[in-house]
Amino acid sequence: MKDILGILVLSWPLTLLVLIVITFLVIVPMAVRYAKKHGRSKWRWGIGAFLLVYLPIFWDWIPTVVVHKYYCEKEAGFWVYKTLDQWKAENPGVMKGLVSYNRNPGGFNVDWPSQHIQSHDAQQITKTYHINEHFNLINRWQEVQETFSILREENVLFDIKNNNAVARYINFKAGYSISNKVGLWKSLKFWLESKSCSDGIEKQNMFGKFYMQFRGVE
Repeated sequence: MKDILGILVLSWPLTLLVLIVITFLVIVPMAVRYAKKHGRSKWRWGIGAFLLVYLPIFWDWIPTVVVHKYYCEKEAGFWVYKTLDQWKAENPGVMKGLVSYNRNPGGFNVDWPSQHIQSHDAQQITKTYHINEHFNLINRWQEVQETFSILREENVLFDIKNNNAVARYINFKAGYSISNKVGLWKSLKFWLESKSCSDGIEKQNMFGKFYMQFRGVE
């Protein structure tokens, strides 16, 4: 069964290309010729033939792009609630004593197995990384739109001692699902996938550089 699914996934782009070629070179011209022969509107029959093939496969393409763009413009971004200098002024001498729990630094997305807490349900995954005794990095994935498979990613640099957020980064992906409800058919629709908002990677890098200032001594 897995072999069959693998062949289907690998051959799908070629199959799709063949279907598009057949639609424009065979199906639409046949519909136009039929309309012309029987005194019907060539435009209506041609467009109708095109939609007959297009809609079952691509009906959710434009709505997904629109919904993803809406969430990106409405909620995505990078916010700093307290700069390093402001935090140091409010917590004099503390930063010098902070020691990073990460013994093998590898960048923004590094995993700390011994300092990691995860919660998971059908709609949300939350991972909490203990950076040092004063700060946590909270990574949360939430399914905000099931029909068009929109995921909300949120990263928060959280001050444990003072119980407040220092910085926050929010981004959105399209064509992905936490609960895996998209199924095989929708997962084949690679054109629905958008891994980030237009400036999501840039904002992610900004957040990563910012939080690295709070990691403490290695």
